[in-house]
Amino acid sequence: MLLRRHHHHRLFRLRLLLLHHHHHHHQSQSFSTLTIPLSHPTYIIWSSNTSLGKTLVSTGLSSSFLLSPSSSSSSKKFLYLKPLQTGFPSDSDSRFLFQKLPSLSLRRNLPLFSSHSILLSSLPAAKSFKPNEFSLNESREMCELGFYEEKKVLEAGRVAPELVSETIYAWEGALSPHLAAEREGGAVEDSELVKRLETLLKEGLLEGGVERGKLDGFCVVETAGGVASPGPSGTLQCDLYRPLRFPGVLVGDGRLGGISGTISAYESLKLRGYDVVAIVIEDHGLINEIPLKSYLRSRVPVFVLPPIPQDPSNDLMEWFDESCNVFNSLKDIMLEAYLERMRRLNEMPRKAGDVFWWPFTQHKLVPPSAVTVIDSRYGENFSVYKVQNKEYITQQFDACASWWTQGPDATLQTELARDMGYAAARFGHVMFPENVYEPALECAELLLDGVGKGWATRVYFSDNGSTAIEIALKMAFRKFSSDHGILPELLKNNPTESCIELMVLALKGSYHGDTLGAMEAQAPSSFTGFLQQPWYTGRGLFLDPPTVFMHNGKWTVSLPEVFHSATLKPEDTTFRARDEIFLKSRDESNLAGLYSLYVSQQLSQYSTLSETNKQIGALIMEPIIQGAGGMHMVDPLFQRMLVNECRHCRIPVIFDEVFTGFWRLGVESAAELLGCVPDMACFAKLMTGGIIPLAATMATDAIFDSFTGDSKLKALLHGHSYSAHAMGCTAAAKSIKWFKDPYTNLNITSEKSQKMLLRELWDAELVQQISSHPSVSRVVTLGTLFALELQADESDAGYASLYARSLVQMLREDGIYTRPLGNVIYVMCGPCTSPKMCTLQLLKLYTKLEEFTLVKTKMNIN
Repeated sequence: MLLRRHHHHRLFRLRLLLLHHHHHHHQSQSFSTLTIPLSHPTYIIWSSNTSLGKTLVSTGLSSSFLLSPSSSSSSKKFLYLKPLQTGFPSDSDSRFLFQKLPSLSLRRNLPLFSSHSILLSSLPAAKSFKPNEFSLNESREMCELGFYEEKKVLEAGRVAPELVSETIYAWEGALSPHLAAEREGGAVEDSELVKRLETLLKEGLLEGGVERGKLDGFCVVETAGGVASPGPSGTLQCDLYRPLRFPGVLVGDGRLGGISGTISAYESLKLRGYDVVAIVIEDHGLINEIPLKSYLRSRVPVFVLPPIPQDPSNDLMEWFDESCNVFNSLKDIMLEAYLERMRRLNEMPRKAGDVFWWPFTQHKLVPPSAVTVIDSRYGENFSVYKVQNKEYITQQFDACASWWTQGPDATLQTELARDMGYAAARFGHVMFPENVYEPALECAELLLDGVGKGWATRVYFSDNGSTAIEIALKMAFRKFSSDHGILPELLKNNPTESCIELMVLALKGSYHGDTLGAMEAQAPSSFTGFLQQPWYTGRGLFLDPPTVFMHNGKWTVSLPEVFHSATLKPEDTTFRARDEIFLKSRDESNLAGLYSLYVSQQLSQYSTLSETNKQIGALIMEPIIQGAGGMHMVDPLFQRMLVNECRHCRIPVIFDEVFTGFWRLGVESAAELLGCVPDMACFAKLMTGGIIPLAATMATDAIFDSFTGDSKLKALLHGHSYSAHAMGCTAAAKSIKWFKDPYTNLNITSEKSQKMLLRELWDAELVQQISSHPSVSRVVTLGTLFALELQADESDAGYASLYARSLVQMLREDGIYTRPLGNVIYVMCGPCTSPKMCTLQLLKLYTKLEEFTLVKTKMNIN
């Protein structure tokens, strides 16, 4: 009973903490999961500049949808949302719609019910609009205006279509929203605006949708000013609305100079991942549509509206009648694009199962219902298409960090897209040998001054982590052969023949990639068996490493049996805090002596040529964390002793930092945690922010010199068509600088020694509580990684285990996309992810862990 009471108290406290995070951290768009209904078309109306007729287009669309003969006989609703209105109350786009549409319905003798509301405004705007209801206090907050009005144009016995026209935020000054908010108060956070917009969308439309074959709703969201006009917080509107990623209509400019402005606006939207289904311009007699259509190559239709009357007294009724065919065609294009999008989204899971061969996936275990349909990505989140009674887009935190590559927040994502576009436009692709171009040179210099600082002098570019490893092995074996007198023998006899078999010293549980050579450098595992790799021989001496983990709130070294000794003291294997594990003072411990002796004894077997002509030609290891092997933390002391002994035997050292590099473990290079440096190191994944493949093998001058000579045959004969490709190098340069700059990455801190680190991202109390959970056997947390291993019987453990399947499904339903390593669950973020967001994921994980445990307990009882 006491344990049960403690359990409920703990869960209650965690739920309070979860509510606290939801309530107090609404400023960041990342903290509240958006759910965007797709049961009806929703479009955003952009323009290339202010005063180009966005509201006229919105009015024309509402008229086409509600006031056609087919519409008048059914219950249809058109929702018009104006998130930001300046110049209020003299200027109100939502009121314009509310006034014009009833006039058009009367003119066409069709019924209509319309309503108009304004939700919030600044105090000056509220006093102008309702001078008797708002006092003269100097409030800087937005006021609840709560204004509502309605009109009915009804005909007995007929169902009236409905217009709902709403303004969300209004300011008095006829200025850009950011200036109006600054001068009048009423600052609005981006997340608050987006959340209100989401709520109005969910509340404002009728039931129906593509699944039910009845499109009875249509929505437009009209922006303020131009595509890149700032919102109230200063964020550009093209960035402000990006979490919603509505498809859009761009109102272009038909005036002199309008071609350039329209194309620039279109490119700004495309750069951010928006879909633009049509462009609309007013006819100013300059035929701007011709060059626009030529530029767009007919990908996007361009509609031309007749000239808009400039006489303020003109009620525009005749203009709307004249424009009717244009708006009908525009509406049809928008409906067609919506239906095509929905058709594609709905058929993607089935088609994926028919045409894809997914990596590391048993297809028989993945029915179409289990396929995740990703519509887009925004920073750390997937936007995922779901159907549960209704069609909608929701967000899932990408806890796989898109398989360990992902690092950008939403801002860096846009910056990378722009810079890569520039690189593609400037260079396309150019071959690398004997050439130099700025992206490759800048990237190499940043690598040498960053992850390679103090030891590396050369950068060899390739295309992915696995090939970077194979290059490093070639380098290491050449260096070993040169240092141990093997190379002169080869050159004297026949350089194409082998007189010795070189092997690697590596760790059990390691993983260095899927290419055949890289697989030879890792211990036997699920990935290397005959079923997967019949050629595998395992050319290495594979040692069983000591690992470190937290359990019941304590960090412990788990020693293989070979290291058990009466000389060890408790303080050698248990630690009060994780950081004690990395202290160099441990080099003087009893455990360090045991590690060194063991490694020395193992290497001594290969110190002279045996009958099999085998020698250890390289040490290769993933520093600190073994990723694919199960997110195991290897004791850094053991790895340091490995490096020391290999140095003594003149065995080149390779660090596989494909997973661990670039802040994945909280430092730029895991070598900083180990306290020693390699001769070669391999980097990829986060190097480019994960947005495009690129890899680098870095090496010392001594390694490079072993390949220099008069004959080309002595050179490193290895290469890729896309070595140092401009787009990858550009992305890498941007990401490397972004991640380590405290101005762009708020997680960067500096110690007194000026050593740069990531701040702690995972809540220490939560981590301890999860490590004490009865369903958890171990926890590892470091840098951007949090991992736990579920307590499971031996038959349910390991890479092939399906034990975690139900927990994974629970997490996905709660907005965390994760993919297990057998019975190991991990949550990974990026270097820029806020600690608050990480805490939110852990809170969700803990809650689902409790549910998972209860389900398993009931199953065992039954």
